[in-house]
Order: sequence, then structure tokens, then C-alpha cells
Amino acid sequence: MKPILSSDVSKYVEDNIGTFHQKRISNLDRLKLNKVLERKNPYLFRAKHLLTAEEIVKGLVDAHISSNEETIFGDWLEGLAIFINGKVYGGRKSGIPGIDLEFDKGSVRYIVNIKSGPNWGNSSQIAKMKSDFRTAAKTLRTSNSGINVTAVNGCCYGKTRTSDKGDYYKYCGQEFWEFISGDSDLFVEIIEPLGHKAREKNAEFQQSYSQMINKFTMQFGAGYCDDNGSINWIKLLKHNSASSHAKDSDA
Repeated sequence: MKPILSSDVSKYVEDNIGTFHQKRISNLDRLKLNKVLERKNPYLFRAKHLLTAEEIVKGLVDAHISSNEETIFGDWLEGLAIFINGKVYGGRKSGIPGIDLEFDKGSVRYIVNIKSGPNWGNSSQIAKMKSDFRTAAKTLRTSNSGINVTAVNGCCYGKTRTSDKGDYYKYCGQEFWEFISGDSDLFVEIIEPLGHKAREKNAEFQQSYSQMINKFTMQFGAGYCDDNGSINWIKLLKHNSASSHAKDSDA
């Protein structure tokens, strides 16, 4: 075990946090209004008494951003965790499907599935993770029958009431960062460098966001508003839900 230096963590974050911000902007730039409208519930828009194109557009875009940012940043945190563990225990990105991190501590080979927070999946997704753990352990024991394999679901933030889940362990927040680094204070130390150039990066994002809202609002008005400016709910609903045959016959 080789203790991680705060300077190493800070440098990694400052060198790589720009990737997260750039992916946020790239993800936003790839959005297409009609595609997003097909994935959202028009009945909900109507029930919420949304009256303007901008209200609907902001709701669509904000929901998309919220969902995708969690995924993008989760992937980024996974990279940070693997970097830190590599420095301390020589861990590495696993080549086994469903396993994010693999490392040895003492006589144990740990296989780790990394998630952002503790409430990440439903019962079928958790069952899939357990299956991945079993398959990974079997794969490792095929090449080394005496290996002691322990499976861990690591969550970058949050808490869990019990760590021992029977088939695997679940470590969240402070417990997770200490598990991969041996440092009980690491979960606090990584928060500061995450703010590196955050104001400038978010200003760039807000510029792209504002342009997207304006562009989509104009497109929505042209495509789904009547000449008097009111929303044509029937036209919006048909775009979202009508069968291909019905759409063709309306054309």
C-alpha cells in the first residue's frame, strides 16, 4: 500500500475535470427536439397546464440534462476512483464484463462495480450485478483456483445501513473512498479540486444551454403552435403517439 498524495488527486481532477464539462456541452449539442418530444409524456404537459413553448422546451431540456449529467459525472468519478486505487494498491480497470475495478489487498482479490449513489438500480439490475460478480469470480478462479475473491458494489456518495449484502459488500460515500484508498478523509479532500474553473466552465455551458432553449422554442412554435400562438395539443400528441400508419395518412 502506497498512501495517495493530496497533490496527486488535485492534479488529476484539475487535468481531467474539463472532460466532464465538455461532455455536458457535447451531449446538449446533439439533442434534437423531435426526438426528445417522442420520449416524453404529452399528457403530463397538458395536465400541468403548460401554456408556452418555452415552458415545455425547458422542461424537456432540463429533464434530459438532469438524467445525463448524473451518468456523465458518474463515469468521471469512476475514472477518479480507478486512478486513486491504482496509486495506492496498483488497481486497474478490469477487463471482465460488469466489473469496473480489480485490485489486490492482502490475500484478497477485490472485484468492484462502481456506481454514483446508493439508489442506482431496481431488483433486476441488482440481480444482473450479482450475476456479473459470480461470473467474474468463476473466471478468476479458472486461472487461479486458490484465489480469494470478494465482490464489492462501491457508491461514490451516500450511505448504506448494512455493508454486508451476503453475495457482496456495499460501500458508500466515505466508506467507499476509504476502501479504495486507505484514507478516511479522502471523501472530503476531493470536493475542493472539483471546483477548478467551475465558474468558467459553467458559463460556457449556460451559453450553449440558452442557445438550445431559444432554438428549440422557435422550432416548437413553428411545428406545434397554431397561428394564434396557442399549443396544438392534437398535433403534438400525434407526433408523440400516433402509429406510423396514422401519421402517413395525415400527411
